[in-house]
Amino acid sequence: MNDVFYEKDTVDLLGQIVNIPSPSGFTKTIMTFIAKYLTDLGIDYKKTNKGAIIATFTGQNDESHRLLTAHVDTLGAMVKEIKSNGRLRLALVGGFNWNAIEGEYCKIHTASGKKIRGTILMHETSVHVYAKAGEIKRDEKHIEVRLDEKVKTPDEIRNIGINVGDFVSFDPRFEVTDSGFIKSRHLDDKASTALLLQLMKHIKENNVLLPYTTHFYISNNEEIGYGGNSNIPEQVVEYIAVDMGAIGDGQASDEYTVSICAKDSSGPYHYDLTRHLVNLAEQHKIDYKLDIYPYYGSDASAAIRAGYDVKHALFGPGIESSHAYERTHIDSLKATAQLLYVYVTSSMVKED
Repeated sequence: MNDVFYEKDTVDLLGQIVNIPSPSGFTKTIMTFIAKYLTDLGIDYKKTNKGAIIATFTGQNDESHRLLTAHVDTLGAMVKEIKSNGRLRLALVGGFNWNAIEGEYCKIHTASGKKIRGTILMHETSVHVYAKAGEIKRDEKHIEVRLDEKVKTPDEIRNIGINVGDFVSFDPRFEVTDSGFIKSRHLDDKASTALLLQLMKHIKENNVLLPYTTHFYISNNEEIGYGGNSNIPEQVVEYIAVDMGAIGDGQASDEYTVSICAKDSSGPYHYDLTRHLVNLAEQHKIDYKLDIYPYYGSDASAAIRAGYDVKHALFGPGIESSHAYERTHIDSLKATAQLLYVYVTSSMVKED
């Protein structure tokens, strides 16, 4: 199955989309990129009122459908306050800790389209001035943006175009190592997005006829909880969230396999569909780990909460240091790509 994973193309595509700023609520540019990508391939799609994209491949069975989703929205921030010292106070977009962005370069995206550079720092950064700099709590009261502009007052900041409500994106620092690691912010969930786009490309270019009509849903609000819980066709029976596997103490997931989730904070995923994924991985000798994520939710679980009558499951590449400076390995992307292909070409789960 190596022919379903195009390593160079996948990594190049991932690098492109990771470097397009797209915090939740500010995703127009990346959705435009994805729309063009699909258009260039001759793949039809629809846009939702929320700005998501749904591409559909008609299958042999057009009565029972599948849906796979990944999200392109990322963590980010917004300007909360223009401070009297010529710096900015932030409001976070998405669930992460302040220490995860301390010291990061960023861009402020003004309403006029201008991008202004800055650095996210503690107000009390200098150890030569603040004796207890390392002990001060990292929170919205102490972390601020130092702008790379000659500004000292709120009026000077407004004069260069910055206002409350402007989005702030974090530099991804995308890097691929000789040993096969991919390091970057926002691998959650742009790694899975790249894999879904590559899968669609493979299906289109090789004229693969899928057994069931299959929808590919690229959502843009997952990090704030409601990315893929609308616009689900009523014929959808199986709903797969393609999202990261979280790595840490007590977790089975790693950076070299595809992670299949049995349960997250919303509860267990559909047992039979999850076992179907495990069986496919074992049958095709795809390296996988089965795991439970205690502080995690996905677009699939959001769809269940919204009341959709679907069988839901979750799998994706293992991501180290999620919601911070993340990392995965080519092996994990490859395993996920392989499981994606064997799943979309498999028979649906049959229940007794």
